[in-house]
Amino acid sequence: MNISSDKPFLVIGRAGMDFYPQPVGTKTEHASEFFACLGGSSANICVALVKHGCQASLLTRVSDDAVGRFCLNQLDHYGVERSLVSTVGGEARNSLAVSECTVENHETVIYRNGAADFEMTTDDLTGVDWSAYAGLITTGTVLAAEPSRAAAFEAFERARSAGLPLIFDVDYRPYSWKSAADAAQTYSRAGSMCDVIIGNDVEFGFMAGSYEQGVEKARELARSSAAIVIYKMGEKGAMTLTAEQEISTGIYPAQAIKPTGAGDSFMGGFIASLANGFTLEDSVLRGSACASIVVTRVGCAPAMPTADELEEFLSAHPGPVSV
Repeated sequence: MNISSDKPFLVIGRAGMDFYPQPVGTKTEHASEFFACLGGSSANICVALVKHGCQASLLTRVSDDAVGRFCLNQLDHYGVERSLVSTVGGEARNSLAVSECTVENHETVIYRNGAADFEMTTDDLTGVDWSAYAGLITTGTVLAAEPSRAAAFEAFERARSAGLPLIFDVDYRPYSWKSAADAAQTYSRAGSMCDVIIGNDVEFGFMAGSYEQGVEKARELARSSAAIVIYKMGEKGAMTLTAEQEISTGIYPAQAIKPTGAGDSFMGGFIASLANGFTLEDSVLRGSACASIVVTRVGCAPAMPTADELEEFLSAHPGPVSV
């Protein structure tokens, strides 16, 4: 499977607004000041890719109000191409997250009622020149409701027909789904179509119907359909699975101030590294380093490291370890 940096990546999914109580360590209920920034998993991935020198285009819907315009302005600020981002009026609202810069007893409160991104339809795919992109990236949240789900699967089909690699972050958020059974069935369908699948041990266990069967589910996907499956295990590192090999890698310990943003940062660093010619193992390690950097900073989109910051981190860090 070839992933090139010559073309932009098309990322499907939400952009939102994040609020962080200030200063660092403040619980939400005690806050009098908040830092606002761009959030939403797909928007975060776009920003991460751009900061690594890649091009990224976002396909989604945002609310036709001040919060939606905030997201559009933030996408412009970071250099994310947004010609495929449309607005939706009425009662639709953008995703909003209030997330603490705390590790112990961390709490993130997410507002997703009437989510604007779930209003994406197949009409939003009209006129998309699939040959103009290096790959299609999406996260599991886009599949949690209709009409967004149908639009995403139609995008999968069109991207496959154009020869694009499909890259999928499971990103299971129970609050977005009507039922666990619906989520498991939908994720299995998506997994069978995608070339790169990234998830943690809990998410693969969920897809398998049993936590103990999660790693076997990952191996099954690597044997049957996916070119690359990354099975993340938190502090224990990750297993990268292909039809030919299994690679175990560790993490880069860091002084985290929050747990959020790590998965999006990993995705951006990993895909950008693959696209820039790094080996599979090195790309996973670079993605892991990006995840370690982002949890030491306030915010998600603004916390994504640049390529230079990643190189500086790697040169100063003693190296990855497995707990």
